[in-house]
Amino acid sequence: MRQRVFLKLLLLILGVIAVTTVTLDLLVRRSWEASVFSQLDQELKEKVELFATRADHEQGQVPLDQLAREVSAATQVRATIIDRSGRVLADSEAQPAGMENHSTRPEFVRALEGQLGSDTRTSRTLGIQFRYVAAPTSFGAVRLAYPLSQVEAHITHVHHQLLKALALSLVVGLAIALIGAHSISRRLRRMAAFAQEIAAGNFSARLPRSGRDEIGLLAMTLERTAGQLESNFRNLESSRQQLETLLNSMEDAVVAVSAKRAVVWFNGAMKSLSASSIAVGMPIIRALRDPDLLRAVADVLEQGKAQSATLYSVVPGRTFAMTSAPLPDGGAVCVLRDSTEIQRVERTRRDFIANVSHELRTPLTSLLGYTETLLDEMADAKTREFLEIIRRNAQRMSRLTEDLLTLARVESGEYPLEQAAVSTHELLKDAQISFTEVAKTKGLSIAIEHTLDGYVFADRDAIHQVFANLIDNALKYATGTKTIQLGAIERLQQVEFYVRDFGPGIPSEHLARLFERFYRVDKARSREAGGTGLGLAIVKHIVLNHGGEAGVTSELGHGSVFWFRLPLSPINADIGHEAGAKVSS
Repeated sequence: MRQRVFLKLLLLILGVIAVTTVTLDLLVRRSWEASVFSQLDQELKEKVELFATRADHEQGQVPLDQLAREVSAATQVRATIIDRSGRVLADSEAQPAGMENHSTRPEFVRALEGQLGSDTRTSRTLGIQFRYVAAPTSFGAVRLAYPLSQVEAHITHVHHQLLKALALSLVVGLAIALIGAHSISRRLRRMAAFAQEIAAGNFSARLPRSGRDEIGLLAMTLERTAGQLESNFRNLESSRQQLETLLNSMEDAVVAVSAKRAVVWFNGAMKSLSASSIAVGMPIIRALRDPDLLRAVADVLEQGKAQSATLYSVVPGRTFAMTSAPLPDGGAVCVLRDSTEIQRVERTRRDFIANVSHELRTPLTSLLGYTETLLDEMADAKTREFLEIIRRNAQRMSRLTEDLLTLARVESGEYPLEQAAVSTHELLKDAQISFTEVAKTKGLSIAIEHTLDGYVFADRDAIHQVFANLIDNALKYATGTKTIQLGAIERLQQVEFYVRDFGPGIPSEHLARLFERFYRVDKARSREAGGTGLGLAIVKHIVLNHGGEAGVTSELGHGSVFWFRLPLSPINADIGHEAGAKVSS
């Protein structure tokens, strides 16, 4: 890590030095050189003007050669004097006789015109590059020439100093990179070790204070994060232990399954039910081999909806009611409740009701027969009144025992269903025809409001009994109205049959319990009408045995609608009439 940090810091420092050097070279050096040349020109112009003034003043008094040498010695530059024709009169570094005419030199051309002139070129006499500045005089012109080799030497010296500074900067940068890399890498290694401790679950690990720079702030943030994670993890662990204790204390067996159908978690009750040693990660098919459970789990994982099932083969001789629901991570949780005792009690209750009802049938039949015989022979009015009361109550008891027997058979599954493709219109028409005469006696009519051409998969006789109970219920409570409506509509891929009356309606607080056995909205009126309180319970269980559902909607003052839904027939409507073979349920 330290080598990587060192290389990065070194490259950064080198980049800064390189950018600084280039900036100095491109901007500062060039500006400085331009300033040097500008200052040189200014000094040469001032000196050449003084030279020209002195030459005009001392003309004829001092020899020109001496004047040129004195000026050159004073200014440390080459001095030259020419006349108006360009002939060199004197020069501080060459013999005038051997020098060519200077009238064509650019600086002398301007000077002979009465202005200051300047030029930079290599001297033909000395072979050195000079900066020339000339000024006019009364007899011609004078000139000063500064050798640029001195300026270039100075510039080269400055370049050498810049290179030395650059080398020193590199050494210092290298030292800074080494020190910085060592410091940063040491702090980063501590943070990396701290992160590894946190990843390993040691949330109590802490980082030492390491300054208030960015890395120090990062270390403080990581430490605060670790403290928060420790607190959250402690709370989660506490919640997990509480939940695990709660689930282990349940009598119900609980198992969680992953999306890959492997066991994720189970409680103690589930461990005692498993056919083998259940363990986390084990496929659920190995832990629990009940096909209904596996089918329900598969449906939950595929559809994401809760499923219920009754299990018979988890433990031989025991029955379990299972509810399976989806988990947020795509898995499923299953809760198994032992319903063996409930099933046994329910079966005992049904058997008791069936046996009692069966035993009561014979004496009730005899009682009715003897009562009707006595009614035919007795002429005494008081006696006939008592016998009529006995007959009505015996009939009521007979209807009650018949309904109890029917309900017991339907609930236990002993009521045989012979299902086939049945026309919805025929079911409605049979119900209408069967109760038309009964309805007329009460001043009512039965009308088919809606019908369908489709078929349902049902037992014709059982559905006829459903219609009989619903229509009988409507005839009892639809007093004061004219019509009872029957109908069938398609809803939710099923056929919904309904019986609508326009009676007083049912209060909403009673609707949820209407299909319970012996539940009556108006008990006195129900007894007067001869009801047993079991008709709607029979309807519900017959419809449930068909794989459907039943319900009611009502509004006070506007009547009630009792409905039930049956699955569509798998047989095509075109061949529905030919489906004569019935399938036993």
